[in-house]
Amino acid sequence: MTAPASTHLVIADDHPLFRDALRQAVASVVASAKVDEAGTFDELTALLEQDSDVDLVLLDLTMPGISGFSGLIYLRAQYPAIPVVIVSASDDAGTIRRSLDFGASGFIPKRFGIETLRDAIKKVMDGDVWIPPDTDLSSTADPDMTRLRDRLVTLTPQQVRVLMMLSEGLLNKQIAYELGVSEATIKAHVSAILQKLGVESRTQAVIAAAKISGGQWRQGTPSPQ
Repeated sequence: MTAPASTHLVIADDHPLFRDALRQAVASVVASAKVDEAGTFDELTALLEQDSDVDLVLLDLTMPGISGFSGLIYLRAQYPAIPVVIVSASDDAGTIRRSLDFGASGFIPKRFGIETLRDAIKKVMDGDVWIPPDTDLSSTADPDMTRLRDRLVTLTPQQVRVLMMLSEGLLNKQIAYELGVSEATIKAHVSAILQKLGVESRTQAVIAAAKISGGQWRQGTPSPQ
C-alpha cells in the first residue's frame, strides 16, 4: 500500500504489552505513521478532542471507561469519518457481527500473532473490512436485538456517554459534574434516551444496553435520580 506521510493512528487498549505489539504491526505497514496510545476511554476521547484528524482507531472492547459496544457506538456517533477496528479477546461470531453492525471497519482477535495483526491492519488501511477468515456470520439475526441495535444507534454522542454513566450506577448530579453540564440537561438526556430505546426507566435502559452487548456492557445499580 502507499500511505501518506501524515498517516495518524490511535491504539486504545489498557494493556501496554499489547499496545506495543500493535505499534510494531502498524510500523511494519506504515513506517512513518504517527501513533498515539490511550490506556482508557477518557484518554482516547481527550486525544480525539485535541486532534480528530485520525486515519484509524484500534479499539479494545473492555478498556477502562467502556464495556461492550458503548465505546464503539460513541465513536461512530461523534467521529463518523474515523474508521474503527475492534481488537478484542472476545472473538465469537456474535461479538464480531455486532461490532460490524455498529460500524466497525474490522475485527482483530487478540489471539492472533503479529503477522496476522500486520496483514489485518494493512487491509483496513487499504479501505477493506477485515475479520478472521474462519468467522461464520451467516446465522440469522435476532429480530429483537436488531430493533434494539437500531434504537441505540439513534442516540447522540452525549446521550451515549450518559447511558454509559447510567450503566455505571452514577446519579444525575454525578453525570452532570463529569460532563460539565447542568443536572437539568442530564435529566433531559435521560428522558430522550428512554424515549429512543422505548423503555420506561433508567434500569430498563441499562438492561437494554447490556443485552445488545451480550452482557458485556458493565452494569451498575442505576439510581432513580
